[in-house]
Amino acid sequence: MRGFLYAIVALIARVHNTILSLNDSGGYGLNDKQLHFVVIGILGMLMVFIVQPIFKALAENGHTMVITWIYVFTLIIVITFAIEIGQGYTGTGAMEFEDIMFGIVGFLAMFAVFAFIRWIFQNVRRAWRNRKRG
Repeated sequence: MRGFLYAIVALIARVHNTILSLNDSGGYGLNDKQLHFVVIGILGMLMVFIVQPIFKALAENGHTMVITWIYVFTLIIVITFAIEIGQGYTGTGAMEFEDIMFGIVGFLAMFAVFAFIRWIFQNVRRAWRNRKRG
C-alpha cells in the first residue's frame, strides 16, 4: 500500500510538472489558481462523464451498496489524508503514510465483516422466503 501511495504521488508530480511545462511553453501565462481552475474543472467533468453511467447502471441493477462503498471509500481516503496533513500542519502528530494505510485497511476490514454478515442475513432471508413459497 505504501508503494502504491508513493507511486500515485509521483504520478501526480509528473503530471503537474507536465502541465506547468505546457503552460510555460505554450505561452498561456496562467497563474497557479487559474491552472487549478482549468485542470480540476476538466478532471471533474471527465470523472462525471465516466462515473455517472457506471453508477446509473449499478443503481438500475439494484447495486446501491456498491455505489455506497465507492463513495465512502473515496471519503475515507480524503479524510485520512486530511487528518495526516492536519497533524503535520498543527504539530499534533507525525505525517506518516502508514497511518493513512492503516486507516484505509481498517475500513476495508470492517466493511468485509459487515459484507459477510449482510450476505448471511440476505441468504437466510432468501431461504426463509423460498421455504414459505415451497
